[in-house]
Amino acid sequence: MKHLVVLSLLLITGCASVPMYNDSCTVGLAPHVGECREAPEIIKLPTYEELLNFPPAEVMPVVAVYSFKDLTGQRKRRDNLADFSTAVTQGATELLIDALKTAAKGKWFRVVERNGIDHLVRERQIVRSTREENESDKGIQPLLFAGIIFEGGIIGYDTNIESGGRGARTLGIGLQQQYRRDVVTVSLRGISTLTGEILLNVQTKKTILSVGGGFDVFKFVDMDTQLVEIEDGVAQNESVTVATRAAIEAAVVAVIKQGDERGYWKIQESKGDESE
Repeated sequence: MKHLVVLSLLLITGCASVPMYNDSCTVGLAPHVGECREAPEIIKLPTYEELLNFPPAEVMPVVAVYSFKDLTGQRKRRDNLADFSTAVTQGATELLIDALKTAAKGKWFRVVERNGIDHLVRERQIVRSTREENESDKGIQPLLFAGIIFEGGIIGYDTNIESGGRGARTLGIGLQQQYRRDVVTVSLRGISTLTGEILLNVQTKKTILSVGGGFDVFKFVDMDTQLVEIEDGVAQNESVTVATRAAIEAAVVAVIKQGDERGYWKIQESKGDESE
């Protein structure tokens, strides 16, 4: 009977700490026990929605991104273990290009390919040689040149900016909760290709929150001769990649507004503003 009570407590606490999945999760029901799959999803952050619904530009500027790298030099932290994995994503260039193309549903920036320029040039050579062999008179269109180059990178990843916790124990039953806050910082600048002058410069940051909690039971039963020990807990860590993406999207919003204020481009006024 005592063993049944202990097992019941263990199952109850275990169910409480297991994350809730969608209907496609088949834990305990699939032919292979423990099999669970989640469907992929499109990430739509608040910064993404702001970029997507941003008013379009009166004239879309042509911009280029050569690289947007991790400049932090930070590595993932693991206790008593040397880890050579980076703390932040190495795909920040793709995140920045995605943010630029997301702005105003693709009606803000004309982004030209520079990160994979070698592949583009080779393919154009193939097109040109193929047309020459076919004796075609159709010429290949020249590449667009960018008026502004976006540079910068992830310049900071600070851990344990804020940490703490609380707990209590009575009659062998304890409850505790801990949290930690990290910060990722992004720097973005716009450079004129004609003069090399830095026209725009912004910095944004995004906090990354990690929360963990649980409880445990540590008691002696049956005339203090048998020990019952139960532990249960769950932790939630905000994605560093998603937080980096949010910081980059916020930087693009800020650089659009800054360029409008400094007169380098113009945000198209809505019809409601024109009527007023």
